[in-house]
Amino acid sequence: MSGDSTKRPGHWAASQRKHYQKGGIGGWFRRFRDETVFELLKEEDHRIIDLGCGEGITLEALKKRFPTRTCLGIELNKESVETCGSYDLPVLNGSIYHLAIRTGSTDCCLTMDVIEHLDYPEDALKEIHRILKPGRSVIVVFPNDRNFFWSRLICLKWKEAFYDPGHVKKWHPKEMEKLLGKMGFRVTYRRNVPFHLWSLSLYHIIQAEKR
Repeated sequence: MSGDSTKRPGHWAASQRKHYQKGGIGGWFRRFRDETVFELLKEEDHRIIDLGCGEGITLEALKKRFPTRTCLGIELNKESVETCGSYDLPVLNGSIYHLAIRTGSTDCCLTMDVIEHLDYPEDALKEIHRILKPGRSVIVVFPNDRNFFWSRLICLKWKEAFYDPGHVKKWHPKEMEKLLGKMGFRVTYRRNVPFHLWSLSLYHIIQAEKR
């Protein structure tokens, strides 16, 4: 399949850990976002897969938060997979469109900062639906690009404001809810962060169960 990749610029993917190790409000907000997602995980979510895990920042936090659960990352970029390996994180090199995971074997899938990079989001959700157990969920997190642009300008982060993030589509929460319903999911939770209104927020978090 053509376009069987995420369109993440190499220079950005290669500098994720260095970027967030700087701390500041960006690092704080990422931790806040991740913790908000982790709170959605249920006790019965024993096998969790972080799709498009990058250099494993969220995966590492997930393993620390839930040390007795099976947490696995899937990442297309080989350099990022190698970085994960250097931190002893369990990550497989692979495509979100063709997951080497048994059908109906997964309790929860995380797709954080991923769906906006995909040429074929329907195919990705179809594959996620395949590997999930009945009644188990996917958590999709995607950005509000416009607000990220302005927030970076306000914080005087000029390079970050104007770099190309490689986003194929700027998603709206209503569009995502409609797509999930079309692909066989039932939305159970939605939230904008850090504010209630999408027009003021940086991210939307949506959880949906496999029907």
